[in-house]
Amino acid sequence: MTKSTDAIGASKTFLRFGVSMTAVALAAGVFAVPAMAQDAAPAAPTDGDVVVVTGFRGSLQTSISAKKRESSIVDVITAEDIADFPDNNLAESLQRIPGIAIDRDGGEGRTITVRGLGSQFTRVRINGLEALATAGGKDSTGANLDRGFDFNVFASELFKSLTVRKSQSANVDEGSLGATVDLQTSRPFDYKGFTLAGGAQVAYNDRSEDKSPRYTFLVSNRWADGKLGALLSVAYSERTLFEEGPSSVRWENAFNQSNGGRFQNYSTDGGTTFTAIPASGTLTGEALKVSNALHPRIPRYGRLSYDQKRLGITGAFQMRPNPNTLISIEGLYSQFRADRTEHYLEVISFSRGGAGVGNPATDIYNYTISDQGVITKAAFNDVDVRSEHRFDDQSSTFSQLSLTWDQNFTERFRGSFRIGSSESIQDNPRQTTLSIEAYDVDGYSYDFTDQATPVFNYGTKNGCTVSQACYWTFGNGGPTGGARGDASIIRIRPNKTTNSFNTLSADFTYDLNDIFTLRFGASVKDFELVTMQARRASEAIDAADLTTLNGNLAGYTQSVTGFGETWLVPDINAIRDKLNYECNCGFYVTGTSSVGGSRGLNREAAETDTGAYVQLDFNTQIGSLPVRGDVGVRHVKTEQTTSGYLSAATYATSVRKYDDTLPSLNVTVEPINDVLIRFAAAKVMARPLLTNLTPGGTLSTFGLTYTGGNPMLDPIRSTNYDLNIEWYADKDTLFSVGIFQKDIDSYIQNRQYTTAYKNLGLDMDLIADATGQTGDTLYTVTNPVSTPGGTLKGYEISLQKPFTFLPGFLGNTGGIVNYTSVESQIAYYTSATTTATRTENLLGLSPTSWNATLYYEDSKLSGRVSAAYRDGYLVSLLPGSGADFYGKNETLNIDASASYALTDHLTVSFEAINLTDEADDRYVSYAQAATGNTGNAMLEYTQSGRQFIFGVRYKY
Repeated sequence: MTKSTDAIGASKTFLRFGVSMTAVALAAGVFAVPAMAQDAAPAAPTDGDVVVVTGFRGSLQTSISAKKRESSIVDVITAEDIADFPDNNLAESLQRIPGIAIDRDGGEGRTITVRGLGSQFTRVRINGLEALATAGGKDSTGANLDRGFDFNVFASELFKSLTVRKSQSANVDEGSLGATVDLQTSRPFDYKGFTLAGGAQVAYNDRSEDKSPRYTFLVSNRWADGKLGALLSVAYSERTLFEEGPSSVRWENAFNQSNGGRFQNYSTDGGTTFTAIPASGTLTGEALKVSNALHPRIPRYGRLSYDQKRLGITGAFQMRPNPNTLISIEGLYSQFRADRTEHYLEVISFSRGGAGVGNPATDIYNYTISDQGVITKAAFNDVDVRSEHRFDDQSSTFSQLSLTWDQNFTERFRGSFRIGSSESIQDNPRQTTLSIEAYDVDGYSYDFTDQATPVFNYGTKNGCTVSQACYWTFGNGGPTGGARGDASIIRIRPNKTTNSFNTLSADFTYDLNDIFTLRFGASVKDFELVTMQARRASEAIDAADLTTLNGNLAGYTQSVTGFGETWLVPDINAIRDKLNYECNCGFYVTGTSSVGGSRGLNREAAETDTGAYVQLDFNTQIGSLPVRGDVGVRHVKTEQTTSGYLSAATYATSVRKYDDTLPSLNVTVEPINDVLIRFAAAKVMARPLLTNLTPGGTLSTFGLTYTGGNPMLDPIRSTNYDLNIEWYADKDTLFSVGIFQKDIDSYIQNRQYTTAYKNLGLDMDLIADATGQTGDTLYTVTNPVSTPGGTLKGYEISLQKPFTFLPGFLGNTGGIVNYTSVESQIAYYTSATTTATRTENLLGLSPTSWNATLYYEDSKLSGRVSAAYRDGYLVSLLPGSGADFYGKNETLNIDASASYALTDHLTVSFEAINLTDEADDRYVSYAQAATGNTGNAMLEYTQSGRQFIFGVRYKY
């Protein structure tokens, strides 16, 4: 993408200049500073200050101590906590923190919600630099194409500490309404000298019945009297699992169909006689009842197989040439491969939207319609059945390199300079789906009475069942050509998302006196995102190739079993080898901008964020009350350029600038020894989703309409208030209560309105050929706009306590428990063209969540059981088919781990993850007054199995 603003181009020049100047300054600091300030305080902890974590309770002490020292409201997990919790990845480690809940994909944690605010409202910094990691997903969750951070890219073992900053300070980067998450990898100066640690584990999944390896390794050393140090750590794991269960792919009714009907006939006597449903005119009686009732759009059973490999490498080099200078070079690399194979057995004819593909053609009988207007069970004739085989070859690769220079200039004046770059690439070069069909099947039935375990009966075709080749065909649309049913497909949709951050920052600290410390600094961040998807213009199979495939159908299919059913699916490898459909040539050519279905997913965005802050820290006493904290203000300028397709040939680019001034205050008072009262207030902002900003869509200069993104969107702004009371009864104990409120100024939803063309943020050249049109010409617009926000409020309660008061071995037990309650109601528009609203929870908000851990630890044996609960929550608004929301039902995940020290250096361990085989239970919500469809209906109910891990660890 060609950036059109001088400022964005200048920022890159500034970054390049910063690299050169930092190198010069480093040399000056190494060789010149010793003569300046030999007696100044060290820039980093000395050997005597190093905290050596020796066990789970020791790491809890470290976390409590770190939280107590902070002026703002934070929560911390340190290295031993992360390593010892039974976690697949970083997201699952973070869920132990009060106020954090996670969403799972493929049976493991992926994204986080902090105090009810989803991942798009949370910023993540790795080793002090803002970063964004992206991963792919299955159909119901999708690939990450936006600002949310995918934590499943990283193994938890790579990190030394996780810090969640829930209140804002001026010296912390802007961009978060919920929290700033700091992830810190290990450094050589964290250890006194030579350290070597390693582990090997084998994991077993009871659903896939597969055994997979996991390895960890760390080596660190220091030389030259501790002035030089280097560290390398590696974490590698494999995971093979099955995720299986039913889904509906939404529910819909005739009210939402373009041709006014879905079923051709109905029977009220068990299929003996049928009555036609009129194709036009006003429906009445039973015909109206059947047509208004919801049916599953694509009722199906799915079996997903994941082949995952996660590799993480961190490296660090530190140098302290004199007591006043510390230089740190840190690198992080992670690759998460998540190849996925999906098999579906489904009815496709219920999802058709036009008469040209055989709609309506289905007869319904033996049906039951619930009070909520849902066809919970029914039998059908003339149903088209489909079997799909999808394969995704996908990976997520993250890399970061940074250089930090900490310098004491005098006893009272210090500085920290940081430069770094990160890149995240989500690559899905093969996303291929093939299908086989069975047309006009009689006797198909479904029963969703128990939505978690619906019953499907696929009838017979040609006297055969779904497990036999004679049931199926590679079809061209049915026995009468394209007029009946959907043709078999070869769907090819490779996609890729690349984002990068380049950051340069300088922070200074000046001790004015024993009470006040002045902090000030500036930073520039250059962010770029590019997304790509390609598709075939037609997903049909060439007529000659259909003949070839049907001539040996058994040879181009394979058998799969699941959910009590065995059926045939297309054999992707055999068909690819025969047809060479991946050649991107001839009938199988795959395009990008020229293909309507993929144009909207080819877009670019670039932002340059230039910020500066000033902050006054204080640490004093008012009367007999110790008081500390900070007050400051941060100013940031955002310059953005976004691009997307308005048509096959028009790639539109929009430029936008805006400024934010963000004051903040943190105050901590200690009215009683070891009891802290914290208050925080701040103005914060979160930049809009990139999908909402892209100017791509449809522009009609003839019809004076525009449908698409809105590059002129303002950020979501909020005023946040926090009050915490914390009691540190001893070094092992913490009891805290927190109350928080966020006054969110606006929300973003799709609306239809009329405005002048000049307000759309589109180039004037796009209307240059339209006779008489100017920037003041009025257009009817449908796109995301700012709508009224609301108040989010809630509270957290947290307790960590060892049970040393208990007798005997029970004195080695302890517990950690936290509970969060959040409330925020938003008035959602349920149509872009009407004023009707529906008041519901903020998307991603669970009204309640809690975590609890019971642990035991002595000199040899350590064990713990953890439970994480999350209330149900809404996932997305207006997902289609007349639905108001997607949502997810409540979850309770129970994990356990235990270890035993055979010697001072050797430990054996056992972990168990997802002991209850908790389901990914999603629903779709309706409130349609016109048809009487209300309540929630099943969207997806899948399970991925329990995982048991056996291992050994060595540390020297």
